[in-house]
Amino acid sequence: VLDLMRQVNATRVDLVAMMSIHLAGYYQETGTSPADLRSTIAAGRRSVSADIFQRAAKRGEIDPARVSDRLKALPFDLLRLEILMTLTAAPDELLEEIVDTLFLPLVTPG
Repeated sequence: VLDLMRQVNATRVDLVAMMSIHLAGYYQETGTSPADLRSTIAAGRRSVSADIFQRAAKRGEIDPARVSDRLKALPFDLLRLEILMTLTAAPDELLEEIVDTLFLPLVTPG
């Protein structure tokens, strides 16, 4: 999860900032929301993170019974919020905190 967050953080910050600015007018004109756009884009696609969680479960690193769709999304939602609120890449320390302090305790066995 941390590696994928680092990739997103390094490659998508500028895109997120630009898209946020350009899409604000579109959302206002059409009455749609970012959630509508996300649903359209994600329709029929398997998430990269789904493969990560499946492999982690096979290795015994996470308890699949504890991992809801909301929990799978949590680290990436927090990263997205950080990028949207600051319009900059998140510091690596923050990514580690999200994964190690917030996410892993919720999904590890035991």
